[in-house]
Amino acid sequence: MALTFTLDPVVDPSLREGILTLWADVSNAGGAVGFVPPVTPDDIRPSLDRHLAGVADGSCRLLVGHDGDGAVAATAFLALNAHRLQLHWLWAYTVMVHPRHQGKGCGRELMARTEAAARSIEGIDAIRLGCRGGLGLEHFYASCGYKEVGRVPGAVRVAPGDDRDDITMLLPLH
Repeated sequence: MALTFTLDPVVDPSLREGILTLWADVSNAGGAVGFVPPVTPDDIRPSLDRHLAGVADGSCRLLVGHDGDGAVAATAFLALNAHRLQLHWLWAYTVMVHPRHQGKGCGRELMARTEAAARSIEGIDAIRLGCRGGLGLEHFYASCGYKEVGRVPGAVRVAPGDDRDDITMLLPLH
């Protein structure tokens, strides 16, 4: 089932709850999106509120994918840089696809739509994103055209005794 993507949707209570549910479901399935299971939407709410504050003030753009039933099935937040020497690239954050849609090409579509969204923003030359090591995510992003440009060993502590690399990926847009 293909997803329908919208850049900069109206953020209403339904969308907010849909993103919270998606984020909790992805986290509880072992997804590397800032939390470790078990997690509830209430645990995630402060992080989403920070993301949405950026959307409201224009420092962040939101890309949302809905499935055929209208449920929020994918997201990516594109955070613009405020530093005058880094205005030419942006960060992709909280890039996720619901587990029920994984393995069907939806992740590749999300990344293609993320790239298209970044290209639509004047002056943006590249996308950077961070991913957690140990899950092979860097291989997925590489298959979407990103290249690994940095790695900090053990920078992400998932649990005591379980440290993962923090990997920075880059997609030049020119």
